Amino acid sequence: MSNSGTLATFDLETTGVDVETSRIVSACIAIVDSAGVVISRWDWLADPGVEIPEGAAAIHGISTERARAEGREAAIVVAEIAQTLKVTCALGIPLVVYNAPYDLSLLDRECRRYSIDSLLEPYVVIDPLVIDKAVDRYRRGKRTLEVTSGLYGVSLDDAHDAGSDAIAAARVAQALLVKFTDELSIPFSELHDRQRQWYADQAASFQDYMRSSKGDHSFVANGEWPVRSFPQQ
Repeated sequence: MSNSGTLATFDLETTGVDVETSRIVSACIAIVDSAGVVISRWDWLADPGVEIPEGAAAIHGISTERARAEGREAAIVVAEIAQTLKVTCALGIPLVVYNAPYDLSLLDRECRRYSIDSLLEPYVVIDPLVIDKAVDRYRRGKRTLEVTSGLYGVSLDDAHDAGSDAIAAARVAQALLVKFTDELSIPFSELHDRQRQWYADQAASFQDYMRSSKGDHSFVANGEWPVRSFPQQ
């Protein structure tokens, strides 16, 4: 498969930042063609079964009341998301996930919570955040999807909406593949393995920074990509 073809893309909006405890509130999986045009998309709204903290609701705009009134049962939503991703991956379509260890680890934990078979490698993930840090290492400033989209000329009209974020992430991935074609024009499976190493290096560098510059000598950065191991109880 060439690095310019069809991509799947995936984003979650959730109840929090901890992948071990947070729940899915909304999700989008979209398929985009080589021009970044959306050719299919699936959207979900779940009732996560827990209160959605005000801080999280302020970001994605989905309150506990709305999720309860309009959302579907979490176990069904999680099963449908996992199944849709399994199909796109089985078709060999690379999966774009911005900051993959967050969304994919959280999905894995939700699958475990509801006794659903999780996604298993081999599949190909393209994480624009990891790639951007690797190919444009010394750029200063934030690397949020909003900032990075702006840098690559990708419009993101409704940030923190799962659909808008997923589609913008796919277009950022395509822009990176075009701009840094020398470094990135390798088979997607090889790019997947490279990102695993880049992420480990980035995590080690961040850990070193936190310990030496910030004085937090016990700080540990998790270097696993694209899914963090399930913690042993």
